[in-house]
Amino acid sequence: MIIIIIGVSGSGKTTIGKILSKKTGAYFFDADGSHPKSNINKMSKGIPLSDIDRKPWLDLISKKIIAYEKKYKTCVLACSALKESYRKLLKVNSNNIKWIFLNGSFSLIESRLKKRNKHFMKSNLLRSQFETLEEPKYGLKIEVSLSPNYIVKKIINSIK
Repeated sequence: MIIIIIGVSGSGKTTIGKILSKKTGAYFFDADGSHPKSNINKMSKGIPLSDIDRKPWLDLISKKIIAYEKKYKTCVLACSALKESYRKLLKVNSNNIKWIFLNGSFSLIESRLKKRNKHFMKSNLLRSQFETLEEPKYGLKIEVSLSPNYIVKKIINSIK
């Protein structure tokens, strides 16, 4: 099973993914770690990524999904996957994907991003992420204002 946690930057994908991984024993990987240097440089300068920028990154993540599903059986992936077209690329050949959408208000997520100091994604790019976001009509939708442990408990209950 592949559990893909999606949402805008600052929604808590990595935090939730790490806790979920620890509680379930699933392998965790964060899509941010696979961005090419050119994407990181753009975002570090406050320039939003285009679909062209994201395509090679998403292709790499989809290959990792296939490899990690074979190797680990159960994996947790943190990935923004803001558009439906991006999620289709990530779906690959697996029918065993559980989608978790972390949803929150702009003001809450912006306040989280402003507290970050070691991440390439800065708060000034958040507006473009919300504009790009196409909320999925499937999967589990969870409000990010809830506690991380409560969110993880809801996810675990939904995948049983």
